[in-house]
Amino acid sequence: MQNSRGTVTDGSNANEDVMLIEHRCTDAEAATAALADAIIDRLRTALTERGVASLVVSGGKSPVPLFARLRAADLDWSRVWITLADERWVDPSSPDSNERLLREHLLVDRAAAARFVALKSAFATVADGLAASAAALATIPRPFDVVVLGMGEDGHTASLFPGAAGLAAALALDNPASLAAITPPAAPHPRISLTLSALLDARCLMLPLAGATKLAIYQQARETPDALRWPISAVLTQQRVSVEVWLG
Repeated sequence: MQNSRGTVTDGSNANEDVMLIEHRCTDAEAATAALADAIIDRLRTALTERGVASLVVSGGKSPVPLFARLRAADLDWSRVWITLADERWVDPSSPDSNERLLREHLLVDRAAAARFVALKSAFATVADGLAASAAALATIPRPFDVVVLGMGEDGHTASLFPGAAGLAAALALDNPASLAAITPPAAPHPRISLTLSALLDARCLMLPLAGATKLAIYQQARETPDALRWPISAVLTQQRVSVEVWLG
């Protein structure tokens, strides 16, 4: 079915309770607009039904147009909690900081009133700061209402990189830890990342994807799941929470 934004939605049941839904949009701009509307609708519903809302977002350059739409939404942002799916262990003033990205592009305009919880603390290393970061994360109402993930061309999501030490533990569904220290094999900076079990402590996961390369990786990760090779496949094939994929 196609809506006024040029979005075609297809649903496929993994089982009776969990769905993977694909929204096929005419282009990246249409996908961003439709995704923003979906996130805003879910946050508004959460505020109405539970009085608070929680949103987890990913960093990088790709979400900047999405952030521009979200920050203008007519919501009671003072009751919305926001955090990151992952963070580079750098000073928040660094150009590589996801926190800086959010403060410049999301936590402004109407969304300046949101309650932001940073993952980076003052500790020198990720390992030293894990406990403090976990305590901060625990202040956010859960399950998260929306988790917006990204995917790299190597199939990583959050900072769950293929080949990283500790990846298997971070992907374990029975891992009680909310956060993991990750050093990517081929990307700069040590990282702190929500574990898979924490990411799945959500009412909905949303995954925007654009470009032929990412689409091919997404299809491989879904059709021949191998979470250690393509960590995103652990998200796409799990049976705990619905996943909406926005293709533009």
